[in-house]
Amino acid sequence: MNAFIARTSLAPRHVYRQFAATTRKMHIKSIPMWTGSSDNYAYLVVDDKSKDAVIIDPANPEEVAPVLKKAIDDGSIKLTAIVNTHHHWDHAGGNTKLRTALGLPNLEIIGGKDCDKVNKTPAHGKGFNIGSIAVKALHTPCHTQDSICWFMQDGDDKVVFTGDTLFHGGCGRFFEGNGAEMHKALNETLASLPDETRVFPGHEYTKSNAKFCLSVLQSEAVKALAAFADKHKETQGKFTIGDEKKHNVFMRPQDPEIQKATGETDPVAIMTKLREMKNNFK
Repeated sequence: MNAFIARTSLAPRHVYRQFAATTRKMHIKSIPMWTGSSDNYAYLVVDDKSKDAVIIDPANPEEVAPVLKKAIDDGSIKLTAIVNTHHHWDHAGGNTKLRTALGLPNLEIIGGKDCDKVNKTPAHGKGFNIGSIAVKALHTPCHTQDSICWFMQDGDDKVVFTGDTLFHGGCGRFFEGNGAEMHKALNETLASLPDETRVFPGHEYTKSNAKFCLSVLQSEAVKALAAFADKHKETQGKFTIGDEKKHNVFMRPQDPEIQKATGETDPVAIMTKLREMKNNFK
């Protein structure tokens, strides 16, 4: 990543270094897929200085490959890997076809153990680098047992790609897990990230999630989320972990109103009940 920094002969070297570190930001390009049906997102993450890049969950190569080909051909990226958040077909199902479409049959695939053609699965808390971007794997089993959220940091810029574990105002279904696992994923693992970490989920579900949140909690934070979703077709990256702690009912087990709505006080029981309520919500 790079930043255009004016450095004068009067600026102390330590001030320059500090300014450079705090102004640097990674480049993230969202690629919507299946808009109007499953409303997925793939994400291209680029280190602007080295041009190293990864593509996250490129499940529909027909929509993703043209974007990548153009960027590769014009020299704006050096694609180093496909990164998956979990093994479901609408996240990892395009791995092989994308390799073929790009003419990169040996392109590394980093993800959970069950992802198609995966050849690298970092342990929880471990990771890799995309140029100057530090990447850390956060294992969050529940939606699937191989779910991984990817925390990335470059200087002061922090983001997390959450797949189908955390959505703005919601969470994924417990297809391969239970309430205890999702509670740990959201309210321990992800909640421990810095509050300013921007969230990039795997789908555009914010409008429907906000509607459900309002049925449980009529707080100003939830009302603000609903209003934003009504005005914006895309909401990815517009909210932080700190925001989710305020407007996401699945991350507020301590809230008396949510305890009242669920009839539960135990955090795991609250998570389980909320997911049941969301599954049946119209």
